[in-house]
Amino acid sequence: MKMKKLHIVLFVFSLAVISCKSKKEITKIQDSTEVSIPFSGKQFENNKNFFRAKQVGESTDLATAKKIAEQNAKAEMAGNINAVIKRVTEQYTNQRSVGSAKDFENKFEEMSREVVRLDVKDVRVIGEKLYKQKDGLYSYWIAIESAKETTLAGVYDGISKDAQLQLDFDKYKFEQIFNDEMSKYENEHGLN
Repeated sequence: MKMKKLHIVLFVFSLAVISCKSKKEITKIQDSTEVSIPFSGKQFENNKNFFRAKQVGESTDLATAKKIAEQNAKAEMAGNINAVIKRVTEQYTNQRSVGSAKDFENKFEEMSREVVRLDVKDVRVIGEKLYKQKDGLYSYWIAIESAKETTLAGVYDGISKDAQLQLDFDKYKFEQIFNDEMSKYENEHGLN
């Protein structure tokens, strides 16, 4: 019995020694070039004041590459705005005693989709870069932004057109939650 335990201990010890001795060398990356992604950095990220997006479009036709990039950037921005408005709406209805919370939330989401459609039309281009690849393909990069204030103005305008939403809406409370969400987003992504 003692002999069997001794064999097991020696076996485990030899495995530990062997695994400690076998160090793998990190191979160097040869014939590689670091690639820089256009519009990387804090000034091109969402923050507490702006919704931002950046995208690329590729095509053999320059106009098509530009159109693809613009559409992709606007779609990304719309997704970001929708996500923030959805979180704000959920928090708002949870913190307030709204008549019919579900009806309010549904109407509000419907109205916010319209706001996003309008908001995405009102964007400002903050950067453009064009590359022509060896194979003749154009890569068009674009960075866009929309002010938080534009989104809030659209929300307030949408609410002013709906009598039921007006009854259950506290502008100050909504703006406070909206600003908190924008600050949270900035903090979560290390943009401070």
